[in-house]
Amino acid sequence: MHISPLNDFLALSRAHPHHLVPFSELLPSGAHVQVWDTGVLCVEPPSPGHKDIVISCGIHGNETAPIEMCVRLLADIISGRLICAQRLLLIFGNLEAMNLAVREIEENLNRLFCGEHAKGNIRNKERERAAKLEHYMARFYQTRSGAVRLHYDLHTAIRPSKHEQFAVYPYVATHTYSHDLLAFLAAATIDTLLLSHAPAPTFSCFSARQFGALSLTIELGKVMPFGQNEAERLGQLQHCLSAELSLLKWQPPILKLAEMRVFQVTQEITKQSTQFCFHFSEQVANFTEFSPGALLATDGILAWHVGEHAEAVVFPNAEVALGHRAALMAVVTELTDKMLC
Repeated sequence: MHISPLNDFLALSRAHPHHLVPFSELLPSGAHVQVWDTGVLCVEPPSPGHKDIVISCGIHGNETAPIEMCVRLLADIISGRLICAQRLLLIFGNLEAMNLAVREIEENLNRLFCGEHAKGNIRNKERERAAKLEHYMARFYQTRSGAVRLHYDLHTAIRPSKHEQFAVYPYVATHTYSHDLLAFLAAATIDTLLLSHAPAPTFSCFSARQFGALSLTIELGKVMPFGQNEAERLGQLQHCLSAELSLLKWQPPILKLAEMRVFQVTQEITKQSTQFCFHFSEQVANFTEFSPGALLATDGILAWHVGEHAEAVVFPNAEVALGHRAALMAVVTELTDKMLC
């Protein structure tokens, strides 16, 4: 009896974290599954619909809940329980970091896209991986024109959050946002959205800027070790992804915009030196609010304060590398129908 190596693609990739010889298989549904590299797999249906969907996870190796959900999703595809009607590129990002149960090996992979990996005379595993992932995304999207390009980059956060699951919308210069993306989030019971204030070297920003993809970074709770995640917490998201992949005309329920909690980034706190420190507890949760004028952080003679209105902190991390973002500050804002497209 033939046992497909696709049956445990993640284990196969983790056993070969640097390179996996490409291979392909034909599923009973007629879909062609192509393994392009370790952790990178493309599903080509015989008559694909109008969406080209990228789902990425494990860009940080210790963010295991979305990795496990993607394993379940792939198992459904390989077994035939889910028949892809749309093209899919599935990416497991940082395999070596997964093996060591760490966020990164040498550098934050999610700050190395948009060509950032090529800057400076630096070579390391994350930079090499970022270059490869950019190449694979280009290969996937540029196979055809005219399709709706989607990218869901799935993460979990270092610390707890007052809003457990939330999404980050990459910077949009027009300040208009996709109705369909927001409706997808609402259907997946993710009701908190953070609007970026500037371009960033993240994976979701790369797909949006380079390929015009409708992209989101989606945060799905707190970092936990493999095997300690509750699958049902991501059940509705997996249901929506499965529906979008398998049903040609799937649409999420009508968006109730008033039920979406929206934040706009107002300032970015960047660590400049080893003197950097926050002036709040290291245990503070994402979206904790600070009063106007409150001192947030200092770095030598530099100081960051809350502006005229209360601001919430997101992604605070004093341990980042020098020159990297240590936190974002955001205010509650409102989206109107005129701001959707």
